Amino acid sequence: MKAVQFSRFGGPEVLEIVERPTPPPGPGEVLVRVRAAGVNYFETLLRRDLYAVTPELPMVPGVEVAGEIEAVGEGVDAALHGVRVAVPMFAIGRPTGGYAEYVAADAGSVVPLPDDLSFEDAVALLVQGLSALHLARHSPLRGRTVLVTAAAGGVGSLLLPLARRAGAERVIAVAGGPEKLDVARGLGADLGIDYRESGWAARVQVATGGLGADIIYDTVGGAVTKACLDALAPGGELVFGALGRFELGAAELEGMILQNQSLKGFALLPLLTPEGLRTDLAELFALAAAGALTVRQGGRYRLDQAAEAHRALESRRSTGKVVLIP
Repeated sequence: MKAVQFSRFGGPEVLEIVERPTPPPGPGEVLVRVRAAGVNYFETLLRRDLYAVTPELPMVPGVEVAGEIEAVGEGVDAALHGVRVAVPMFAIGRPTGGYAEYVAADAGSVVPLPDDLSFEDAVALLVQGLSALHLARHSPLRGRTVLVTAAAGGVGSLLLPLARRAGAERVIAVAGGPEKLDVARGLGADLGIDYRESGWAARVQVATGGLGADIIYDTVGGAVTKACLDALAPGGELVFGALGRFELGAAELEGMILQNQSLKGFALLPLLTPEGLRTDLAELFALAAAGALTVRQGGRYRLDQAAEAHRALESRRSTGKVVLIP
């Protein structure tokens, strides 16, 4: 089978197409023919050895796929052959290997897809969908003003409508450029603000009558986090989920204390359980299939275009989910 791997750290050019043996399904496993594989920003950090952990090389990236069951292992019902499924590899102990034509997984870990849900949309609801769902549950949102950074990205574009469904009174989208802000407003944001404009946090204060945002979801990190503090209400919450890009120092943290503000970390994996994972994904899939949750696609690339998919993410050109189509 064809797969994408990198054998050294570096830019997108280190991604290469290789031939690998197709993994046979072991006892209790299924072999899934990959129809869509998700591309995530943290994989660009892994490729550059800038993530929280250093991967072993060579590495085939990819933690989320959707496709059809092509073969079953010993002890697995043969009737599963041909069933459309999603494979949340990141949550089932298989954190690599998705950029490929086939993956093997435990039969009990795959999640069936509704007939009306595409493979590409299903992939967008794995890492990003679960992240948005749990972020929306992280704090009570009813009646509050919520600000979402990277609001046109994979997580942000799903968090906007989920925050609205959770009862947020006002939803403010922060993104880069008019096209992305138009996307965010189309997904339910009351206000769109371009973070590339200096002093953008002051616009949040004006829009909220000087109160600021009650809850800010920051999945960008770096300088954006510091600007978020200027937009945060006294007593407000900054929910930080940009692993590896935390740059607040003692002075900023002390300022938060003086404003009775709180900093909440967000990491998806510790929140997932086998039972909850299937229930949460079934909920997301049903919402998307019914049209109650819009999935934004940010670009479809062949396996041999994986480097270009990474460039699109790193340059922040994409809006929504970037996927590889083997």
